[in-house]
Amino acid sequence: MKFFLDENFPKAAVELLVGLGHEVADIRGTDEEGVDDVTIFRMAQKRGAALLTTDRDFFHTIPHTEKQHYGVVVVALRQPNRQSILTRIRWFMDHFGKSDLRNKVFELRDRTYVVFPSASDDK
Repeated sequence: MKFFLDENFPKAAVELLVGLGHEVADIRGTDEEGVDDVTIFRMAQKRGAALLTTDRDFFHTIPHTEKQHYGVVVVALRQPNRQSILTRIRWFMDHFGKSDLRNKVFELRDRTYVVFPSASDDK
């Protein structure tokens, strides 16, 4: 699976995901660092990668503006820090690491998650 990290995501996620056998691109250290959300999303799509971010706006906009995409995972915690974000990503990979993320937007919360479209929306 391919992932693209937003600059608000811990760098340690690169090592975690690569260690699990995934490809990871990171916007940090590129000329595009600091660009707007639309550009970040387009960069992930150009690479055929699911976007990993802590920016909740993606959960509220992408399902309504983009019908075809490679997936978005938003980690939306009450008190986010490096360790708590990595813990949620490990949980996500344990549960969805072999799933097709295309056209799905996940919001990982402290103890729950929401996915759009939901399974009932697929019917």
